[in-house]
Amino acid sequence: MKKTKNKIIAISLIVAVTISFSYKSDFFEIAKQIEIYTTLFKELNLYYIDEVNPAEVTEKAINEVLKNLDPYTRFYDEQGVEDAKIRHEGQYGGVGASIVYREGNLIIREIYKGYPAHNAGLLVGDKILKIDNAILKDQSEEITRAMLKGVPNSIIKVQVERQNKKIDFNVTRETIEINPVPFYGMIDEEIGYISFIKFNKKASKEVKEAFLDLKSQGMKQLIIDVRHNPGGLLNEVIKIVNFFIPKNKVVVTTRSKLDKWSNTLKTRNEPLDTEIPIAILIDNRSASASEILAGALQDYDRAVIIGERSFGKGLVQRSRKLSYGTQLKLTISKYYTPSGRCIQELDYTNRDPKTGIVPKFSDGKVNAFKTEKGRTVYDGGGVAPDIKIEKPMQTAATKRLLTSDALFNYVTSYYYKNPKISTAEDFILNENEFKSLKEYLKNNSKNYELSSEKALKKIIETIEKDDLNIKLQYDSLSNQIQLEKLSSLDKNKDEILDQLTTKIVNRYYFKEGEYQQKIKFDKVIKESVKILKNEKGYMSILN
Repeated sequence: MKKTKNKIIAISLIVAVTISFSYKSDFFEIAKQIEIYTTLFKELNLYYIDEVNPAEVTEKAINEVLKNLDPYTRFYDEQGVEDAKIRHEGQYGGVGASIVYREGNLIIREIYKGYPAHNAGLLVGDKILKIDNAILKDQSEEITRAMLKGVPNSIIKVQVERQNKKIDFNVTRETIEINPVPFYGMIDEEIGYISFIKFNKKASKEVKEAFLDLKSQGMKQLIIDVRHNPGGLLNEVIKIVNFFIPKNKVVVTTRSKLDKWSNTLKTRNEPLDTEIPIAILIDNRSASASEILAGALQDYDRAVIIGERSFGKGLVQRSRKLSYGTQLKLTISKYYTPSGRCIQELDYTNRDPKTGIVPKFSDGKVNAFKTEKGRTVYDGGGVAPDIKIEKPMQTAATKRLLTSDALFNYVTSYYYKNPKISTAEDFILNENEFKSLKEYLKNNSKNYELSSEKALKKIIETIEKDDLNIKLQYDSLSNQIQLEKLSSLDKNKDEILDQLTTKIVNRYYFKEGEYQQKIKFDKVIKESVKILKNEKGYMSILN
Protein backbone atom coordinates (compact mmCIF):
# COMPACT_ATOMS: atom_id res chain seq x y z
CA MET A 1 0.00 0.00 0.00
CA LYS A 2 2.95 2.32 0.79
CA LYS A 3 4.38 1.81 -2.70
CA THR A 4 0.98 2.58 -4.23
CA LYS A 5 0.68 5.79 -2.22
CA ASN A 6 4.16 6.87 -3.33
CA LYS A 7 3.09 6.26 -6.90
CA ILE A 8 -0.01 8.41 -6.35
CA ILE A 9 2.07 11.25 -4.94
CA ALA A 10 4.52 11.07 -7.86
CA ILE A 11 1.81 11.01 -10.49
CA SER A 12 -0.14 13.74 -8.74
CA LEU A 13 2.76 16.04 -9.52
CA ILE A 14 1.77 15.83 -13.18
CA VAL A 15 -1.84 16.63 -12.31
CA ALA A 16 -0.80 19.59 -10.22
CA VAL A 17 1.61 20.92 -12.82
CA THR A 18 -1.11 20.67 -15.45
CA ILE A 19 -3.71 22.35 -13.23
CA SER A 20 -1.34 25.18 -12.43
CA PHE A 21 -0.09 25.49 -16.00
CA SER A 22 -0.84 29.22 -16.13
CA TYR A 23 1.33 29.91 -13.10
CA LYS A 24 4.49 28.75 -14.93
CA SER A 25 7.18 29.61 -12.35
CA ASP A 26 5.02 29.76 -9.23
CA PHE A 27 6.49 26.83 -7.34
CA PHE A 28 4.49 27.63 -4.23
CA GLU A 29 1.27 27.12 -6.19
CA ILE A 30 2.55 23.78 -7.51
CA ALA A 31 3.47 22.59 -4.01
CA LYS A 32 0.10 23.77 -2.76
CA GLN A 33 -1.82 21.77 -5.37
CA ILE A 34 0.24 18.64 -4.65
CA GLU A 35 -0.48 18.92 -0.94
CA ILE A 36 -4.21 19.46 -1.56
CA TYR A 37 -4.43 16.35 -3.73
CA THR A 38 -2.38 14.24 -1.29
CA THR A 39 -4.41 15.22 1.78
CA LEU A 40 -7.68 14.78 -0.13
CA PHE A 41 -6.76 11.25 -1.17
CA LYS A 42 -5.58 10.41 2.34
CA GLU A 43 -9.00 11.36 3.72
CA LEU A 44 -10.76 9.32 1.04
CA ASN A 45 -8.61 6.30 1.71
CA LEU A 46 -9.11 6.45 5.48
CA TYR A 47 -12.75 7.37 5.81
CA TYR A 48 -14.74 6.79 2.63
CA ILE A 49 -17.29 4.05 3.32
CA ASP A 50 -16.28 1.80 0.40
CA GLU A 51 -12.87 0.57 -0.70
CA VAL A 52 -11.07 3.05 -2.98
CA ASN A 53 -8.84 1.78 -5.78
CA PRO A 54 -5.84 4.16 -5.67
CA ALA A 55 -4.56 3.56 -9.19
CA GLU A 56 -8.01 3.75 -10.76
CA VAL A 57 -8.99 6.99 -8.99
CA THR A 58 -5.68 8.67 -9.80
CA GLU A 59 -5.69 7.63 -13.44
CA LYS A 60 -9.24 8.94 -13.87
CA ALA A 61 -8.20 12.25 -12.29
CA ILE A 62 -5.20 12.55 -14.59
CA ASN A 63 -7.17 11.70 -17.71
CA GLU A 64 -9.91 14.17 -16.79
CA VAL A 65 -7.31 16.95 -16.61
CA LEU A 66 -5.46 15.98 -19.77
CA LYS A 67 -8.53 15.64 -21.98
CA ASN A 68 -9.17 19.36 -21.54
CA LEU A 69 -5.79 20.19 -23.13
CA ASP A 70 -5.78 18.33 -26.45
CA PRO A 71 -6.42 14.74 -27.65
CA TYR A 72 -2.71 13.96 -27.96
CA THR A 73 -1.53 14.67 -24.40
CA ARG A 74 -2.00 11.37 -22.59
CA PHE A 75 -0.96 9.39 -19.56
CA TYR A 76 0.16 5.78 -20.10
CA ASP A 77 0.33 3.09 -17.46
CA GLU A 78 2.86 0.29 -17.81
CA GLN A 79 0.80 -1.61 -20.39
CA GLY A 80 0.08 1.55 -22.32
CA VAL A 81 3.81 2.29 -22.50
CA GLU A 82 4.41 -1.18 -23.94
CA ASP A 83 1.66 -0.76 -26.54
CA ALA A 84 3.09 2.61 -27.62
CA LYS A 85 6.53 1.04 -27.96
CA ILE A 86 5.11 -1.66 -30.22
CA ARG A 87 3.51 0.96 -32.47
CA HIS A 88 6.81 2.79 -32.82
CA GLU A 89 9.09 -0.21 -33.09
CA GLY A 90 6.83 -2.11 -35.50
CA GLN A 91 7.58 -5.45 -33.83
CA TYR A 92 6.10 -7.60 -31.05
CA GLY A 93 5.44 -11.18 -30.00
CA GLY A 94 1.88 -12.14 -30.79
CA VAL A 95 -0.58 -13.89 -33.11
CA GLY A 96 -0.82 -11.44 -36.01
CA ALA A 97 -4.38 -10.21 -35.64
CA SER A 98 -6.03 -6.88 -34.98
CA ILE A 99 -8.74 -7.09 -32.34
CA VAL A 100 -11.50 -4.82 -31.10
CA TYR A 101 -13.30 -4.80 -27.75
CA ARG A 102 -17.09 -4.58 -27.98
CA GLU A 103 -19.56 -4.92 -25.11
CA GLY A 104 -17.33 -7.18 -23.04
CA ASN A 105 -16.30 -9.29 -26.04
CA LEU A 106 -13.02 -9.51 -27.94
CA ILE A 107 -13.63 -9.60 -31.72
CA ILE A 108 -11.02 -10.32 -34.38
CA ARG A 109 -11.05 -7.27 -36.63
CA GLU A 110 -8.33 -8.17 -39.12
CA ILE A 111 -6.08 -11.14 -39.82
CA TYR A 112 -2.56 -10.64 -41.20
CA LYS A 113 -1.66 -13.03 -43.98
CA GLY A 114 0.98 -15.64 -43.16
CA TYR A 115 1.02 -15.02 -39.42
CA PRO A 116 -0.05 -17.42 -36.60
CA ALA A 117 -3.73 -16.46 -36.46
CA HIS A 118 -4.07 -17.00 -40.21
CA ASN A 119 -2.06 -20.23 -40.19
CA ALA A 120 -4.11 -21.63 -37.29
CA GLY A 121 -7.41 -20.97 -39.09
CA LEU A 122 -8.82 -18.04 -37.13
CA LEU A 123 -11.10 -15.72 -39.12
CA VAL A 124 -12.16 -12.11 -39.00
CA GLY A 125 -15.39 -11.82 -37.02
CA ASP A 126 -14.51 -14.63 -34.61
CA LYS A 127 -15.45 -13.81 -31.01
CA ILE A 128 -12.69 -14.90 -28.64
CA LEU A 129 -14.21 -16.66 -25.62
CA LYS A 130 -11.18 -18.16 -23.87
CA ILE A 131 -7.42 -17.87 -23.88
CA ASP A 132 -5.62 -20.71 -22.10
CA ASN A 133 -8.88 -21.64 -20.31
CA ALA A 134 -9.32 -18.10 -18.97
CA ILE A 135 -12.86 -16.91 -19.73
CA LEU A 136 -12.66 -13.45 -21.30
CA LYS A 137 -16.27 -12.32 -20.92
CA ASP A 138 -16.29 -8.97 -19.09
CA GLN A 139 -12.53 -8.96 -18.56
CA SER A 140 -10.88 -5.59 -19.10
CA GLU A 141 -9.65 -4.77 -22.58
CA GLU A 142 -6.07 -4.33 -21.35
CA ILE A 143 -5.98 -7.80 -19.80
CA THR A 144 -7.44 -9.58 -22.83
CA ARG A 145 -5.11 -7.83 -25.26
CA ALA A 146 -2.09 -8.61 -23.09
CA MET A 147 -2.99 -12.31 -22.99
CA LEU A 148 -2.60 -12.61 -26.77
CA LYS A 149 0.91 -11.20 -26.64
CA GLY A 150 3.88 -13.12 -25.32
CA VAL A 151 7.19 -14.77 -26.00
CA PRO A 152 7.67 -15.97 -29.61
CA ASN A 153 7.27 -19.76 -30.08
CA SER A 154 5.00 -20.05 -27.03
CA ILE A 155 1.66 -21.79 -27.64
CA ILE A 156 -1.72 -20.50 -26.50
CA LYS A 157 -5.10 -22.19 -26.64
CA VAL A 158 -7.84 -20.01 -28.08
CA GLN A 159 -11.56 -20.78 -28.08
CA VAL A 160 -13.75 -18.71 -30.39
CA GLU A 161 -17.40 -18.48 -31.26
CA ARG A 162 -18.06 -18.57 -35.02
CA GLN A 163 -21.53 -18.66 -36.49
CA ASN A 164 -22.94 -19.85 -33.13
CA LYS A 165 -20.38 -22.66 -32.87
CA LYS A 166 -17.50 -22.94 -30.40
CA ILE A 167 -14.14 -23.90 -31.96
CA ASP A 168 -10.76 -24.48 -30.27
CA PHE A 169 -7.38 -23.57 -31.77
CA ASN A 170 -3.74 -23.93 -30.78
CA VAL A 171 -1.83 -20.84 -31.88
CA THR A 172 1.96 -20.47 -31.75
CA ARG A 173 3.05 -16.91 -31.14
CA GLU A 174 5.63 -15.39 -33.45
CA THR A 175 7.57 -12.17 -33.72
CA ILE A 176 5.15 -9.94 -35.62
CA GLU A 177 6.72 -7.41 -37.97
CA ILE A 178 4.34 -4.54 -38.68
CA ASN A 179 5.22 -3.57 -42.24
CA PRO A 180 4.40 0.10 -42.82
CA VAL A 181 4.37 -0.59 -46.58
CA PRO A 182 1.66 -3.23 -47.04
CA PHE A 183 1.76 -2.97 -50.84
CA TYR A 184 3.76 -1.56 -53.73
CA GLY A 185 3.81 -2.41 -57.41
CA MET A 186 3.71 -1.20 -61.00
CA ILE A 187 0.37 0.18 -62.20
CA ASP A 188 1.56 0.00 -65.79
CA GLU A 189 4.94 -0.14 -67.55
CA GLU A 190 6.02 3.30 -66.26
CA ILE A 191 4.03 4.26 -63.16
CA GLY A 192 4.94 2.80 -59.76
CA TYR A 193 2.73 2.85 -56.67
CA ILE A 194 3.73 2.78 -52.99
CA SER A 195 1.21 2.80 -50.15
CA PHE A 196 2.35 3.10 -46.58
CA ILE A 197 0.13 3.25 -43.55
CA LYS A 198 2.30 4.52 -40.67
CA PHE A 199 5.62 6.18 -39.91
CA ASN A 200 7.16 3.67 -37.52
CA LYS A 201 10.89 2.88 -37.24
CA LYS A 202 10.73 0.70 -40.34
CA ALA A 203 9.00 3.24 -42.60
CA SER A 204 11.97 4.87 -44.37
CA LYS A 205 13.72 1.53 -44.85
CA GLU A 206 10.65 -0.10 -46.39
CA VAL A 207 9.82 2.90 -48.59
CA LYS A 208 13.40 3.02 -49.86
CA GLU A 209 13.43 -0.68 -50.69
CA ALA A 210 10.09 -0.38 -52.49
CA PHE A 211 11.28 2.64 -54.47
CA LEU A 212 14.52 0.99 -55.60
CA ASP A 213 12.69 -2.20 -56.56
CA LEU A 214 10.19 -0.23 -58.67
CA LYS A 215 13.02 1.69 -60.33
CA SER A 216 14.62 -1.60 -61.29
CA GLN A 217 11.33 -2.56 -62.95
CA GLY A 218 11.41 0.55 -65.14
CA MET A 219 9.43 3.04 -63.06
CA LYS A 220 9.47 6.58 -64.52
CA GLN A 221 6.68 8.17 -62.43
CA LEU A 222 5.63 7.49 -58.84
CA ILE A 223 2.40 7.58 -56.81
CA ILE A 224 2.79 7.72 -53.01
CA ASP A 225 -0.45 6.93 -51.16
CA VAL A 226 -0.70 8.20 -47.56
CA ARG A 227 -4.48 8.27 -47.33
CA HIS A 228 -5.65 7.16 -43.87
CA ASN A 229 -2.03 7.38 -42.65
CA PRO A 230 -2.17 8.89 -39.12
CA GLY A 231 1.54 9.74 -39.00
CA GLY A 232 4.18 8.66 -36.52
CA LEU A 233 7.88 9.34 -36.01
CA LEU A 234 9.27 12.70 -37.09
CA ASN A 235 12.75 11.42 -37.98
CA GLU A 236 11.23 8.86 -40.37
CA VAL A 237 9.36 11.46 -42.41
CA ILE A 238 12.58 13.54 -42.61
CA LYS A 239 14.35 10.55 -44.17
CA ILE A 240 11.54 9.88 -46.66
CA VAL A 241 11.35 13.51 -47.79
CA ASN A 242 15.14 13.36 -48.20
CA PHE A 243 14.72 10.62 -50.82
CA PHE A 244 13.34 13.23 -53.20
CA ILE A 245 14.98 16.57 -52.34
CA PRO A 246 18.67 17.56 -52.03
CA LYS A 247 20.84 17.42 -48.93
CA ASN A 248 20.72 20.27 -46.38
CA LYS A 249 17.16 21.39 -47.21
CA VAL A 250 14.75 22.35 -44.42
CA VAL A 251 11.94 19.78 -44.06
CA VAL A 252 10.19 21.05 -40.96
CA THR A 253 10.68 23.58 -38.16
CA THR A 254 9.35 23.04 -34.64
CA ARG A 255 8.66 25.84 -32.16
CA SER A 256 8.31 25.06 -28.45
CA LYS A 257 7.92 26.89 -25.18
CA LEU A 258 11.45 25.75 -24.31
CA ASP A 259 14.12 26.93 -26.74
CA LYS A 260 16.00 23.63 -26.44
CA TRP A 261 12.99 21.80 -27.90
CA SER A 262 12.66 24.16 -30.86
CA ASN A 263 14.49 22.87 -33.90
CA THR A 264 14.98 23.18 -37.63
CA LEU A 265 15.24 19.74 -39.20
CA LYS A 266 17.04 19.39 -42.51
CA THR A 267 17.83 16.60 -44.94
CA ARG A 268 21.18 14.96 -44.16
CA ASN A 269 21.86 12.61 -47.05
CA GLU A 270 22.15 12.60 -50.81
CA PRO A 271 18.70 11.94 -52.32
CA LEU A 272 17.60 8.88 -54.28
CA ASP A 273 15.96 10.83 -57.10
CA THR A 274 15.27 14.57 -57.50
CA GLU A 275 13.68 14.36 -60.97
CA ILE A 276 11.06 11.59 -61.02
CA PRO A 277 7.50 13.03 -61.21
CA ILE A 278 5.56 12.29 -58.02
CA ALA A 279 1.88 12.35 -57.08
CA ILE A 280 1.05 12.17 -53.37
CA LEU A 281 -2.45 11.03 -52.41
CA ILE A 282 -3.97 12.44 -49.21
CA ASP A 283 -7.40 12.48 -47.57
CA ASN A 284 -9.02 13.89 -44.45
CA ARG A 285 -7.40 11.18 -42.34
CA SER A 286 -3.84 11.85 -43.51
CA ALA A 287 -2.30 13.43 -40.41
CA SER A 288 0.88 14.59 -38.73
CA ALA A 289 3.91 13.02 -40.47
CA SER A 290 1.79 12.41 -43.58
CA GLU A 291 1.09 16.13 -43.68
CA ILE A 292 4.76 16.97 -43.21
CA LEU A 293 5.57 14.72 -46.19
CA ALA A 294 2.90 16.27 -48.40
CA GLY A 295 3.52 19.82 -47.16
CA ALA A 296 7.30 19.73 -47.59
CA LEU A 297 7.22 18.26 -51.11
CA GLN A 298 4.47 20.73 -52.02
CA ASP A 299 6.52 23.66 -50.69
CA TYR A 300 9.50 22.58 -52.81
CA ASP A 301 7.23 22.05 -55.84
CA ARG A 302 8.54 18.50 -55.89
CA ALA A 303 5.21 16.65 -56.06
CA VAL A 304 1.59 17.20 -57.05
CA ILE A 305 -0.75 16.67 -54.09
CA ILE A 306 -4.05 15.00 -55.02
CA GLY A 307 -7.22 14.14 -53.08
CA GLU A 308 -8.85 15.85 -50.09
CA ARG A 309 -7.65 18.43 -47.58
CA SER A 310 -5.64 16.61 -44.92
CA PHE A 311 -6.57 16.26 -41.25
CA GLY A 312 -4.73 19.31 -39.91
CA LYS A 313 -2.49 18.09 -37.05
CA GLY A 314 0.38 20.54 -36.69
CA LEU A 315 1.33 19.53 -33.16
CA VAL A 316 4.38 17.55 -31.99
CA GLN A 317 4.39 15.24 -28.96
CA ARG A 318 7.20 13.91 -26.82
CA SER A 319 7.11 11.19 -24.18
CA ARG A 320 8.38 11.93 -20.67
CA LYS A 321 9.15 9.11 -18.25
CA LEU A 322 7.30 9.12 -14.93
CA SER A 323 7.57 6.91 -11.85
CA TYR A 324 7.02 3.15 -11.87
CA GLY A 325 7.27 2.64 -15.62
CA THR A 326 4.51 5.08 -16.53
CA GLN A 327 4.80 7.88 -19.08
CA LEU A 328 3.27 11.18 -20.08
CA LYS A 329 3.04 11.95 -23.79
CA LEU A 330 2.51 15.68 -24.11
CA THR A 331 2.31 18.27 -26.84
CA ILE A 332 5.54 20.29 -26.74
CA SER A 333 5.56 22.25 -30.00
CA LYS A 334 3.93 23.17 -33.27
CA TYR A 335 5.57 22.33 -36.57
CA TYR A 336 5.93 24.48 -39.66
CA THR A 337 6.54 23.42 -43.27
CA PRO A 338 9.49 24.86 -45.24
CA SER A 339 7.39 27.79 -46.50
CA GLY A 340 6.57 28.72 -42.88
CA ARG A 341 2.98 27.53 -42.57
CA CYS A 342 1.48 25.64 -39.64
CA ILE A 343 -1.34 23.40 -40.82
CA GLN A 344 -2.93 22.91 -37.36
CA GLU A 345 -6.73 22.94 -37.74
CA LEU A 346 -8.12 23.04 -34.19
CA ASP A 347 -7.27 25.86 -31.77
CA TYR A 348 -7.28 24.03 -28.43
CA THR A 349 -5.94 27.09 -26.59
CA ASN A 350 -9.23 28.92 -27.19
CA ARG A 351 -11.63 26.09 -26.37
CA ASP A 352 -14.98 27.48 -25.16
CA PRO A 353 -15.00 26.76 -21.39
CA LYS A 354 -18.80 26.45 -21.29
CA THR A 355 -19.55 24.34 -24.36
CA GLY A 356 -16.19 22.63 -24.83
CA ILE A 357 -16.28 23.55 -28.53
CA VAL A 358 -12.83 23.97 -30.09
CA PRO A 359 -12.64 26.66 -32.80
CA LYS A 360 -10.91 26.09 -36.14
CA PHE A 361 -8.03 28.21 -37.38
CA SER A 362 -9.41 27.80 -40.91
CA ASP A 363 -12.66 29.49 -39.87
CA GLY A 364 -10.74 32.68 -39.19
CA LYS A 365 -8.18 34.46 -41.32
CA VAL A 366 -5.70 32.10 -42.99
CA ASN A 367 -2.29 33.33 -44.08
CA ALA A 368 -0.73 33.00 -47.53
CA PHE A 369 2.76 31.60 -48.09
CA LYS A 370 4.88 30.94 -51.17
CA THR A 371 6.40 27.71 -52.42
CA GLU A 372 9.94 27.64 -53.79
CA LYS A 373 8.66 28.47 -57.30
CA GLY A 374 6.22 31.11 -56.08
CA ARG A 375 2.92 29.21 -55.87
CA THR A 376 0.55 30.37 -53.13
CA VAL A 377 -0.28 27.99 -50.29
CA TYR A 378 -2.13 28.62 -47.02
CA ASP A 379 -1.81 27.72 -43.35
CA GLY A 380 -4.55 26.45 -41.01
CA GLY A 381 -6.79 23.49 -41.73
CA GLY A 382 -4.37 20.90 -43.11
CA VAL A 383 -2.62 20.62 -46.45
CA ALA A 384 -4.84 21.65 -49.36
CA PRO A 385 -4.29 19.42 -52.41
CA ASP A 386 -3.16 20.90 -55.71
CA ILE A 387 -5.91 18.85 -57.34
CA LYS A 388 -8.99 18.32 -55.22
CA ILE A 389 -11.09 15.24 -55.89
CA GLU A 390 -14.60 16.35 -55.11
CA LYS A 391 -17.11 14.07 -53.44
CA PRO A 392 -20.51 14.73 -51.86
CA MET A 393 -20.55 15.92 -48.26
CA GLN A 394 -21.28 13.07 -45.89
CA THR A 395 -24.74 12.96 -44.37
CA ALA A 396 -25.11 12.32 -40.64
CA ALA A 397 -26.30 8.78 -41.39
CA THR A 398 -23.26 8.09 -43.57
CA LYS A 399 -20.85 9.39 -40.94
CA ARG A 400 -22.46 7.19 -38.32
CA LEU A 401 -22.48 4.18 -40.63
CA LEU A 402 -18.79 4.49 -41.49
CA THR A 403 -17.75 4.89 -37.85
CA SER A 404 -19.96 2.10 -36.49
CA ASP A 405 -19.65 -1.69 -36.66
CA ALA A 406 -22.54 -1.97 -39.13
CA LEU A 407 -20.39 -2.44 -42.25
CA PHE A 408 -18.12 -4.87 -40.41
CA ASN A 409 -21.09 -6.98 -39.35
CA TYR A 410 -22.58 -6.89 -42.83
CA VAL A 411 -19.30 -8.06 -44.36
CA THR A 412 -19.17 -10.94 -41.88
CA SER A 413 -22.64 -11.99 -43.02
CA TYR A 414 -21.61 -11.56 -46.67
CA TYR A 415 -18.47 -13.70 -46.17
CA TYR A 416 -20.36 -16.73 -44.90
CA LYS A 417 -22.98 -16.43 -47.64
CA ASN A 418 -20.34 -16.20 -50.39
CA PRO A 419 -17.55 -18.79 -49.99
CA LYS A 420 -15.80 -17.42 -53.09
CA ILE A 421 -15.60 -14.11 -54.93
CA SER A 422 -13.73 -13.03 -58.06
CA THR A 423 -10.05 -12.11 -57.87
CA ALA A 424 -9.13 -8.92 -56.04
CA GLU A 425 -8.18 -7.21 -59.32
CA ASP A 426 -11.62 -7.89 -60.78
CA PHE A 427 -13.88 -7.48 -57.74
CA ILE A 428 -16.39 -4.63 -57.82
CA LEU A 429 -19.80 -4.12 -56.23
CA ASN A 430 -22.90 -2.97 -58.08
CA GLU A 431 -26.25 -1.30 -57.38
CA ASN A 432 -27.82 -4.57 -56.20
CA GLU A 433 -25.25 -4.93 -53.41
CA PHE A 434 -26.03 -1.41 -52.20
CA LYS A 435 -29.72 -2.34 -52.03
CA SER A 436 -28.80 -5.50 -50.13
CA LEU A 437 -26.77 -3.43 -47.65
CA LYS A 438 -29.69 -1.07 -47.07
CA GLU A 439 -32.05 -4.00 -46.47
CA TYR A 440 -29.58 -5.40 -43.91
CA LEU A 441 -29.33 -2.01 -42.19
CA LYS A 442 -33.11 -1.75 -42.10
CA ASN A 443 -33.27 -5.00 -40.13
CA ASN A 444 -30.24 -4.18 -37.95
CA SER A 445 -30.75 -0.50 -37.24
CA LYS A 446 -29.26 -0.69 -33.74
CA ASN A 447 -25.81 -1.11 -35.30
CA TYR A 448 -25.66 2.57 -36.20
CA GLU A 449 -28.06 4.71 -34.20
CA LEU A 450 -28.10 8.44 -34.84
CA SER A 451 -27.95 10.98 -32.02
CA SER A 452 -31.57 11.91 -32.78
CA GLU A 453 -32.65 8.30 -32.25
CA LYS A 454 -30.85 8.09 -28.92
CA ALA A 455 -32.35 11.41 -27.82
CA LEU A 456 -35.84 10.24 -28.80
CA LYS A 457 -35.45 7.08 -26.72
CA LYS A 458 -34.51 9.12 -23.66
CA ILE A 459 -37.53 11.35 -24.12
CA ILE A 460 -39.81 8.32 -24.40
CA GLU A 461 -38.30 6.80 -21.26
CA THR A 462 -39.06 10.04 -19.39
CA ILE A 463 -42.63 10.13 -20.72
CA GLU A 464 -43.22 6.52 -19.67
CA LYS A 465 -42.04 7.37 -16.17
CA ASP A 466 -44.84 9.95 -16.11
CA ASP A 467 -47.33 7.16 -16.90
CA LEU A 468 -48.14 8.56 -20.35
CA ASN A 469 -48.73 6.21 -23.27
CA ILE A 470 -47.67 7.49 -26.69
CA LYS A 471 -46.29 4.25 -28.10
CA LEU A 472 -48.11 4.63 -31.43
CA GLN A 473 -46.74 8.12 -31.97
CA TYR A 474 -43.26 6.96 -30.98
CA ASP A 475 -43.37 3.98 -33.35
CA SER A 476 -44.53 6.22 -36.19
CA LEU A 477 -41.78 8.79 -35.62
CA SER A 478 -39.12 6.10 -35.17
CA ASN A 479 -40.11 4.44 -38.45
CA GLN A 480 -39.97 7.79 -40.23
CA ILE A 481 -36.44 8.38 -38.91
CA GLN A 482 -35.41 4.94 -40.21
CA LEU A 483 -36.75 5.68 -43.68
CA GLU A 484 -35.04 9.07 -43.82
CA LYS A 485 -31.80 7.61 -42.47
CA LEU A 486 -31.67 4.91 -45.14
CA SER A 487 -32.66 7.35 -47.87
CA SER A 488 -29.87 9.79 -46.94
CA LEU A 489 -27.27 7.06 -47.55
CA ASP A 490 -28.00 7.36 -51.28
CA LYS A 491 -26.19 10.71 -51.34
CA ASN A 492 -22.94 8.96 -50.44
CA LYS A 493 -23.51 5.70 -52.29
CA ASP A 494 -20.16 5.70 -54.10
CA GLU A 495 -18.15 6.33 -50.94
CA ILE A 496 -20.06 3.66 -49.00
CA LEU A 497 -19.59 1.13 -51.79
CA ASP A 498 -15.85 1.94 -51.91
CA GLN A 499 -15.43 1.25 -48.20
CA LEU A 500 -17.62 -1.83 -48.39
CA THR A 501 -15.56 -3.14 -51.30
CA THR A 502 -12.32 -2.64 -49.35
CA LYS A 503 -13.66 -4.52 -46.33
CA ILE A 504 -14.98 -7.43 -48.42
CA VAL A 505 -11.76 -7.81 -50.41
CA ASN A 506 -9.72 -7.78 -47.21
CA ARG A 507 -11.72 -10.75 -45.86
CA TYR A 508 -10.74 -12.90 -48.82
CA TYR A 509 -7.38 -11.50 -49.95
CA PHE A 510 -6.03 -9.60 -46.92
CA LYS A 511 -4.38 -6.15 -47.04
CA GLU A 512 -2.53 -6.95 -50.25
CA GLY A 513 -5.82 -7.64 -52.01
CA GLU A 514 -7.19 -4.24 -51.00
CA TYR A 515 -4.48 -2.48 -52.97
CA GLN A 516 -4.65 -4.86 -55.92
CA GLN A 517 -8.29 -3.86 -56.23
CA LYS A 518 -7.60 -0.15 -55.66
CA ILE A 519 -4.95 0.31 -58.34
CA LYS A 520 -7.48 -0.87 -60.89
CA PHE A 521 -10.69 0.84 -59.71
CA ASP A 522 -9.82 3.65 -57.27
CA LYS A 523 -10.90 7.04 -58.67
CA VAL A 524 -8.11 9.04 -57.03
CA ILE A 525 -5.45 6.66 -58.32
CA LYS A 526 -6.94 6.83 -61.81
CA GLU A 527 -6.83 10.63 -61.70
CA SER A 528 -3.21 10.50 -60.53
CA VAL A 529 -2.27 8.27 -63.44
CA LYS A 530 -3.84 10.76 -65.89
CA ILE A 531 -1.88 13.65 -64.39
CA LEU A 532 1.45 11.82 -64.41
CA LYS A 533 0.97 10.76 -68.02
CA ASN A 534 0.34 14.38 -69.03
CA GLU A 535 3.85 15.82 -68.67
CA LYS A 536 2.88 19.38 -69.65
CA GLY A 537 -0.14 19.36 -67.36
CA TYR A 538 1.95 18.01 -64.47
CA MET A 539 4.64 20.69 -64.91
CA SER A 540 2.06 23.46 -65.29
CA ILE A 541 0.67 22.62 -61.85
CA LEU A 542 4.09 22.90 -60.23
CA ASN A 543 5.09 26.04 -62.11
